[in-house]
Amino acid sequence: MRTRSTVLPVLAMVAASILVPDAGADAAPGVSVTVNARAGLETVSDTAVGANHAIWDTTLGTPEVADLMKGAGVQALRYPGGSYSDIYHWRDHTAPGGYVAPNTDFDHFMAGAQRAGAKPIVTANYGTGTPQEAADWVRYANVEKHYGVKYWEIGNEIYGNGHYGSGWEADDHPEKTPAEYATYVRQYAEAMKAVDPTIKIGVVLTTPGEWPDGIVAAGDAGTWNQVVLSIAGPVVDFGIVHWYPTGTNGPESLSKTNRVADFVRMAREQATRYAHKDLPISLTEVNTSYGMNTQPGALFAADAYATLLENGVFTVDWWNVHNGPTSYSTVAGQPDYADFGLLSSAQCLADGTTCEPGLNTPFAPYYALAMTSKFAGPGDQLVQAAASDPLVKVHATRKRDGGLAVLLLNQDPDAAKTVALDYAGFTPAASAQVLTYTNGAKSIATTTGTSAATTLPPYSLTTLVLRPKTATALPAAPARPTASAVTDREATISWTPTIPGVKYEIHRQVGTTTQQWGETTGTSFTVHNLTPATRYTVNVVARDSAGRVSWSSPPVTFTTATPAASTCAVAFADVNDWGNGYVGSVDITNTGTTPVDTWALTFEWPTTWQQVSSGWSGTWTQTGTTVQVASNADNRVIAPGATTNTGFVGAYQGPNAPPTAFRLNGTLCTTR
Repeated sequence: MRTRSTVLPVLAMVAASILVPDAGADAAPGVSVTVNARAGLETVSDTAVGANHAIWDTTLGTPEVADLMKGAGVQALRYPGGSYSDIYHWRDHTAPGGYVAPNTDFDHFMAGAQRAGAKPIVTANYGTGTPQEAADWVRYANVEKHYGVKYWEIGNEIYGNGHYGSGWEADDHPEKTPAEYATYVRQYAEAMKAVDPTIKIGVVLTTPGEWPDGIVAAGDAGTWNQVVLSIAGPVVDFGIVHWYPTGTNGPESLSKTNRVADFVRMAREQATRYAHKDLPISLTEVNTSYGMNTQPGALFAADAYATLLENGVFTVDWWNVHNGPTSYSTVAGQPDYADFGLLSSAQCLADGTTCEPGLNTPFAPYYALAMTSKFAGPGDQLVQAAASDPLVKVHATRKRDGGLAVLLLNQDPDAAKTVALDYAGFTPAASAQVLTYTNGAKSIATTTGTSAATTLPPYSLTTLVLRPKTATALPAAPARPTASAVTDREATISWTPTIPGVKYEIHRQVGTTTQQWGETTGTSFTVHNLTPATRYTVNVVARDSAGRVSWSSPPVTFTTATPAASTCAVAFADVNDWGNGYVGSVDITNTGTTPVDTWALTFEWPTTWQQVSSGWSGTWTQTGTTVQVASNADNRVIAPGATTNTGFVGAYQGPNAPPTAFRLNGTLCTTR
């Protein structure tokens, strides 16, 4: 949870106005955008676009705020607000040590959420509460009041209780370890589900690549996620992560969304490894550190929400509805108050010289949420899309009503971009509805344009809403396939049948293109000649006898193994992690029948933010993402069956995904 301040009583709202883009802005050379509607990603949930609502906010639950949330398409509201969750007692509406505003109790919150049409996400008090208190809250909410609260978190950022050396989260338990938390989560889940077995219980995880991920504290059996998932995994229904990427300027802060796919995938992989289940992931707090109230914040918000939804996160909740100013600057020509809120708190800085606009005046990220909700509604499916210009981010959804929406973000603060669009798997009508939010605007402009091309104003968000050229009933899309019998060279893709008389096509995603691996009237397909240690993303579509093609299935992603038999084997381990660096250990074993005399081991980092800082027992070098360690005089010979060890100090500034393939003198090794 980030800083907050008490919200002042309601003032008159500032009148909205439309900022018209400068027609004379110079457009950069043409940008090519490709949208592949057949390369399906994840489906949007009914809680996708969310926000936090806190008990110290005097406007919580008011009709004015509820209507603004509804106007932005907010589908989920989280209560009672970040770290306050671990000091808040719902029955008497108190938070010892904190400020509780009048008329912010649970019933007022629910009234506002219902008016907004948003589903509640409630954080039960772990830090100073009890399983019985949480169970009583479930009873009150769902049995006595029939509110139907489905999602219940157990605590907020509990890893911030001082166990790893930094403490901001209240925790009165005798031990502050992940094992203690996980053990109590089991008790919470048992007590709460005894009242209402239909609820979903969320467990606090560390975000891969963010402190304190990777750290093993004294006495612990593993990292926070490893211990928590191993103990609490069987009884919880979703994982909770928070994300506040840093950045001191627009390009730096806007680039951080490239971390999303890796940290979501790694969180899921950890759940599979330690909890032995596919655990849905929620991101219940997110914000940016630069341009919070201005266009960089809006561009970050829209890109972050879309990218997280593409990767299957079922709710993304902005911190916060209101928060309060912390400093003043001018960003992209607009006033920025370093306020984490979506709406103005109408407060002044401590020196009294600078004040925010009238209470509830929307800041730029508010309009980003509104653009996102129009672009990606419940039941829509994200699909692959990309642009030729790195300053143009593009996302696309196949709409439930048969249409298509394309979200285009121009991250260039100075130049307009002319965009030509190409579509695969979808033929649009010529005209398109165009929604645009420009730098400094006070509303979203709606115009009519074409589906083939558009111009993006500088620092802008644009959505094209398209209709198909010909409306046609399509066969039902297959459900998500599974991958089994995965080796280094083969995998079997399986799915449930849809309707009789269709053929199923199996497609591999390669960026915005697809490679058809084959087709069958059956419900499984074995693909051969795969590349070892390679990640594959696969969709299945159904084609009927008239040639009509269904929507894409959701994807299945799998990674092929390294060879079961090779003349070398490698074991890679992170043996001591401190949050942004670690000691890496590499064991190299000669599994062949002849000695290896003078060797070089190479591998690729999965990301651009990982590096080798120094190393020993070999000569370490890194070029781009390629790492090599070469033997020295002491270990150049590895006898058959023998193992030599080498090591390094590694650094990372994002998810620290381990390498998957190692080559010894060019030979791909077995990974142990």
